[in-house]
Amino acid sequence: MSTPLYVVLEERGIVSVAGPDAGPFLQGLVSNDIERVSGGRAVYAALLTPQGKFLHDFFVLREGAGYLLDCEGARTADLGQRLVAYRLRADVALADATEDFRVVALFGGGDGDGGAFALPPGAGAAVPCEGGTLMRDPRGAALGLRAVLPRARDFAFLERAGFARGSAADYERHRIAHGAPDGSRDMEIGRATLMECGFEALNGVDFAKGCYVGQELTARTKHRGLVRRQLAPVALEGPLPPAGTPIMAGEREVGEIRSGQGDVALAVLRLERIAAAAEAGVPLTAGEARVIPPALP
Repeated sequence: MSTPLYVVLEERGIVSVAGPDAGPFLQGLVSNDIERVSGGRAVYAALLTPQGKFLHDFFVLREGAGYLLDCEGARTADLGQRLVAYRLRADVALADATEDFRVVALFGGGDGDGGAFALPPGAGAAVPCEGGTLMRDPRGAALGLRAVLPRARDFAFLERAGFARGSAADYERHRIAHGAPDGSRDMEIGRATLMECGFEALNGVDFAKGCYVGQELTARTKHRGLVRRQLAPVALEGPLPPAGTPIMAGEREVGEIRSGQGDVALAVLRLERIAAAAEAGVPLTAGEARVIPPALP
């Protein structure tokens, strides 16, 4: 087994949602069930347009009587503004808490990732840790652990637990290989849907929680099987194409590269066109690289 790594995710932001109405406020907005969030559990969720298209994704965890949203750092202000627009008369206080916390990903130790911290089993299982929260990644066991820690805290306790410090590239390769999108780098704002981005497999949507913004399209897409595009990890043979490079089957565009690292990338694939290319034996290319897609349904 390889040495497990910890990586400080410097590009993450934190939004604090507090006040007596914080829980019901979030429950009516986001794709996952906020009533399941407690000191012992965190969830992954998204905020959508009323038409069901992607705006933001984030992790939701408890902080005292309120919540923290671990979100895309470059778009923290935008997330805050969109939440403010929905606040109306709700007794909710919203604040940018990025200066108070840092986000850390821990991975690479297999099933033992959580053993040093006595984490209970189950996606999103959480425990208090060094003044913050340590959790099993809510998106699935393969992604490892995640921590939101006070910014003043050092990481000596992680190294004592057997984790070595890794690089941003280490985490990029890890999350891409497991099909985990990184916000707007991989999901097009105002266009992508949760089902095409794999949110069901990533435990990011609850189909039994009731109404939230964008719920109707999300439910209809699932139950009618209307997914025509899919975000998926692809292998590359050749130089990594820039994000936005079209994936071609001969002269026909069949997808688009999103974020990548080394010889792997996330890509939006047009399912019917990918299937037709496979049946005809036409190789896929992006720039100067050959693209090898996963087996798709």
